[in-house]
Amino acid sequence: MTGERKPWVGDLIHDTDANRRGVVTDVRGGAVWVLRPESGPGQWTSRQPERLTVVTPREEMQGRL
Repeated sequence: MTGERKPWVGDLIHDTDANRRGVVTDVRGGAVWVLRPESGPGQWTSRQPERLTVVTPREEMQGRL
């Protein structure tokens, strides 16, 4: 993610460690990113925002969710 902004709530991301895409639903204490799948139930967390790549920024996601 060098030179890119950190993922934030509402961004569609690709999590390299989990090898899946999801939406950031919360950032707890600036240290834990809470993610949910693009569709369907469930959630997971990441403590490594550098391993999260923004696929679609939240500004573009508005209206899609």
